[in-house]
Amino acid sequence: MKIDILTLFPDMFKGVLGESMLKIAQEKKKVHVNVRNIRNWTYNNHKTADDKPYGGGSGMVMKIEPIYRALASVKGMAKGRRVVLLTPQGKRFNQRMAKKLSKTKHLILICGHYEGVDERVRLLVTDEISSGDYILTGGEIPAMTVLDAVIRLIPGVLGDSASLKSESFEDNLLEYPQYTRPREFEGMKVPDILLSGNHKAINQWRKKESLKKTKKVRNDLFKKRREE
Repeated sequence: MKIDILTLFPDMFKGVLGESMLKIAQEKKKVHVNVRNIRNWTYNNHKTADDKPYGGGSGMVMKIEPIYRALASVKGMAKGRRVVLLTPQGKRFNQRMAKKLSKTKHLILICGHYEGVDERVRLLVTDEISSGDYILTGGEIPAMTVLDAVIRLIPGVLGDSASLKSESFEDNLLEYPQYTRPREFEGMKVPDILLSGNHKAINQWRKKESLKKTKKVRNDLFKKRREE
């Protein structure tokens, strides 16, 4: 998979891409990530990427010209490509969207900033994604969320592919409780069923606990599961 990130603040991605699973995925050549500074496609010596909004109002709006030129330089083949704008006005990001994007050959993430982007930018994208119902300074942190969620789903990135099937949000369920050594700590004990060696009983317990946790913590997911 090829991923291009268009941003005004490329240095924000150095730590994220240089550590842990995202670093390993690149070393394995499962994904090739380019972080591109939108200012490189501006027209003047000041590298102006934003301007005051027409009609007045506070703040600045990201200009369409550098974003258009940046997209034109990295688009490549149209087939198998998705262009995503990170914006509070987009659809809320979830695991289903992550799975869909993980099958994309070329993913382009545009990080919005300031008071947003020129509305005409929306004509250039295939998707608009929001990380949640809150406002951030820019789209860089949501882009990092999308990167992590998508890249870990690429076959061969994670060592244990079976673990993906039991994670939270699969089948609209939160993951069951997990325990490891020691068996008892400060009076808190690991459930006996997990030490029984009865895998059928353990799987039944995990399914029951998963349903219980989802109903208690994310009743919206629990209801959605019942409706499907």
